[in-house]
Amino acid sequence: MLSSRRVLSFVGICAVAWAALASVSFAADAPAKKVDVEKLQKIQKAGINYLKNSQLEDGLWTTETVPGISALVTTALLESGVPASDPVVAKALKRLEGYIQKDGGIYYSKSNHRNYETCISIMALHAANKDGRYDQTIKNAEKFLRGLQWDKGEGIESSDTFYGGAGYGGHQRPDLSNTQFLIEALRKAGVKSDDPAIQKALVFVSRTQNLESEFNTTPFASKVNDGGFYYTPAAGGTSQAGTTPDGGLRSYGSMTYAGLKSMIFAGVDEKDKRVKAATEWIRRHYTLKENPGMGLMGLYYYFHTFAKALDAMQVDEFKDEKGTAHNWRAELVNQLAELQNENGSWTNTQKRWYESDPNLATAYALLALSYCQPAK
Repeated sequence: MLSSRRVLSFVGICAVAWAALASVSFAADAPAKKVDVEKLQKIQKAGINYLKNSQLEDGLWTTETVPGISALVTTALLESGVPASDPVVAKALKRLEGYIQKDGGIYYSKSNHRNYETCISIMALHAANKDGRYDQTIKNAEKFLRGLQWDKGEGIESSDTFYGGAGYGGHQRPDLSNTQFLIEALRKAGVKSDDPAIQKALVFVSRTQNLESEFNTTPFASKVNDGGFYYTPAAGGTSQAGTTPDGGLRSYGSMTYAGLKSMIFAGVDEKDKRVKAATEWIRRHYTLKENPGMGLMGLYYYFHTFAKALDAMQVDEFKDEKGTAHNWRAELVNQLAELQNENGSWTNTQKRWYESDPNLATAYALLALSYCQPAK
């Protein structure tokens, strides 16, 4: 099984090119603090043990009606080094197989989150797919996801703000959160960055960025124009961080990292104006104390996208707007160690988006930590 960091290397962006980008200035002036490997291993082990002990008798976590949580937990365990043969993981995988539908999707039969659940399930099955036993299941799920994407099959043109995006399931309004999971799931399924589905998704992602350009001519782009990302331009536009007095959609942290990561996965390189603008937004708002623009809401989701995006950029140290160099892996390990509960779990005091559920928050935390192995 390939490591998660190795999987993300498919974007083909070399670390040297990123570090040499003058306008971003990733390289540190002095060595940053190193990852405390002992601390990393200790909190990972505690988190793994918590999730193993919180598994329900039927092999799931939290509830059978939301298999996305169980798929996320399973992925987190696998990416944390727990083998697919481990009894807890094997039981979880067997149970997830029960959600495979005739249409190729992997979701609860009455679910309204079919895209989300299928995307996360693909990630879990991919991480467990040592012997190719899930090849056909993943291929069928890939086909199902393609059918959910908003495009001409739904009678819309490329100029429509729905175009290229994906929602929670069925044909709900598309948003960046679900679209970033779609892109990542398709890549895990072996879809190349220049595939039409990925490139259509990139059209949608570009329109969720507050950057007026040939890639985004929506009425929202010029009202904020700070390079960050928000939730969706579709159906009148929505930002979970709220609006400006003139109707602009405010950028916020988790979506900005999700948007930047998605662009890299879609093959956009470091010289592109969209990547440059997003990176500058991160420089101005670099923090692990909160989800910028949202406070503590969605904090663990934020940690997850933060780690994936910076790993995809292939940077070990990141310099903020003040010139301070950050070993982001070391800082993330320290922050998660500080937030971990005595029983090994993580929880968010802000209940929004289910992050008060220790299974979900702990899965996000472990996935973030899976990108924190010291740089070689």
